[in-house]
Amino acid sequence: MFVLHRMASSSRPLFGSSLRLPIKPSVSSSSILFNPISKQFYSRKSQSIYLFKKPHYRFSSSPAAVATDPGTAVAAEESNASDDVPKEVEKVVLPTNESSETLLRIRHTCAHVMAMAVQKVFPDAKVTIGPWIEHGFYYDFDIESLTDKDLKKIKKEMDRIIGRNLPLVREEVTRDEAHKRITSINEPYKLEILESIKEEPITIYHIGDEWWDLCAGPHVETTGNINRRAVQLESVAGAYWRGDVNKPMLQRIYGTAWENEEQLKAYLHFKEEAKRRDHRRLGQDLDLFSIQDDAGGGLVFWHPKAKAELWSISGHLDFYKENMYDQMNIEEELYQLRPMNCPYHILIYKRKPHSYRDFPIRVAELGTVYRYELSGSLHGLFRVRGFTQDDAHIFCLEDQIKDEIKGVLDLTEQMLLQFGFDKYEVNLSTRPEKAVGDDEIWVKATGALKDALTDKGWAYEVDEGGGAFYGPKIDLKIEDALGRKWQCSTIQVDFNLPQRFDITYIDSNSEKKRPIMIHRAVLGSLERFFGVLIEHYAGDFPLWLSPIQARILPVTDTQLEYCKDVVEKMKGCGIRVELCTGERLPKLIRNAEKMKIPLMAVVGPKEVETGCVTVRSRFGGELGTMEVDDFIGRIKNAVENRTFV
Repeated sequence: MFVLHRMASSSRPLFGSSLRLPIKPSVSSSSILFNPISKQFYSRKSQSIYLFKKPHYRFSSSPAAVATDPGTAVAAEESNASDDVPKEVEKVVLPTNESSETLLRIRHTCAHVMAMAVQKVFPDAKVTIGPWIEHGFYYDFDIESLTDKDLKKIKKEMDRIIGRNLPLVREEVTRDEAHKRITSINEPYKLEILESIKEEPITIYHIGDEWWDLCAGPHVETTGNINRRAVQLESVAGAYWRGDVNKPMLQRIYGTAWENEEQLKAYLHFKEEAKRRDHRRLGQDLDLFSIQDDAGGGLVFWHPKAKAELWSISGHLDFYKENMYDQMNIEEELYQLRPMNCPYHILIYKRKPHSYRDFPIRVAELGTVYRYELSGSLHGLFRVRGFTQDDAHIFCLEDQIKDEIKGVLDLTEQMLLQFGFDKYEVNLSTRPEKAVGDDEIWVKATGALKDALTDKGWAYEVDEGGGAFYGPKIDLKIEDALGRKWQCSTIQVDFNLPQRFDITYIDSNSEKKRPIMIHRAVLGSLERFFGVLIEHYAGDFPLWLSPIQARILPVTDTQLEYCKDVVEKMKGCGIRVELCTGERLPKLIRNAEKMKIPLMAVVGPKEVETGCVTVRSRFGGELGTMEVDDFIGRIKNAVENRTFV
């Protein structure tokens, strides 16, 4: 329920952090994660922060061992050992808002304290809302643009408020009284919030007798319960009021808060590691992809269209229009940039009549689609306007649904393990508010998904109202090397599109029946999955996955012809190899290390004379001199077995 939080400042009563609007903090404590190797599920009661003492983390090439044990964080010392397993580990487990009510109270109170501090430093600032979030808190202010210097002033004032050990006092008031107080301090955004609150009484929280805010709580008893050395202001960003581009642009201050300094230190280490793994920087550094502003934001370089009527039939225009681009009029016909692959696969199905004996019918493609995204929401490969999906649709009979879904689950598990993801969260999403199809259809679809999960022996969480508008779905969120979860795989049963497109088959009694349709994507958006892979491996791809597996480095140009022969022989064996020249050998080696090339083969006069190469492994150090055939054999064996050379 929505109620008011409030607090006040000494010079005049002010409005600080907001009531709890429908801003749901991201949580991990209630997650059910599944380890397909042990066939066990575990609940994440706290958040694992993965620490790395050195900038180079050694990932096991075995899919069963890439991720760490459940609920732990791991730090690895770099060494020249050739094995894959880190020699030393450090476990750091951080609480979450759900596992620690104390932490939640600290973060919520920090939002209030920050708002109070802002209005002490900048008396003309207007306050809006300020909730706790996954790693801390934020607050939005109507104020001139803030700088890093301003943040330091605000943090200094926060420290003073915390040090004064001011009590937080809850007060209940009538709506009229709340309106009167808000009006008296000229806080227009709070008046708008008050109007949206339907329940009474209105609650207010005070910080001492100096500042107050509309608030439902909870909070710590006094500001002295906050460890000021475990609080840090992180950044400032622009945010539209109520998320509406037609409303004022506000200044949003983000902060992080923890129970003690050790937790803050671990979190900051995690942030630095995440920054080191940022796929946007690594993508440029490793020359993997680019996003060219001149071609339009949100379009990725590596890289179809249909009549608008198709999207009207499918229901996308009614239920997905806000995520689609405007239609184009070409020769008096309306065309639409393709946002989904589903209708195309239905047209493939409809190209000829079908018998019940034909099922199941599976149609798959790597299809490029386009979604409308605001420029401010674009984020590297994670949020783009054009992307490619490993999309497939299965047309089947009702008694085939469970087996088909289980087959997709098996394929998904197999694929994710290949890329080193062995922990993930399983969610079953049910009917959303905006949906097509009657209740009976939705019950059937949801039951089919539950049956398949039960048959496979997988536990899952129910995400009420989280399904697509055309049917319920199963989502798998993979966990990366830093313990973060990413949405990738999805499986959706659909009774609705077959009805909308009137697709049929002839059953054993020669009667027309409607088939069942199953949507599936294993990796989802390839761009997004590639971004996850880059950050998971920090650009240090295992040998089998690395875009370039080996570089041949001549000591001088005298060895060029021999090196070219080695390159051609390796390419003929399916190895991704390149020859690099034009610099002195130390520079060639540094460049290969910077590009995170797994293997370097140095060729000097002695190597030419003996028909060998001297090999250096990024993961195993110096491997010595070996014959070219032996080098090729080692690479092929390592790739086949997903190990290092």
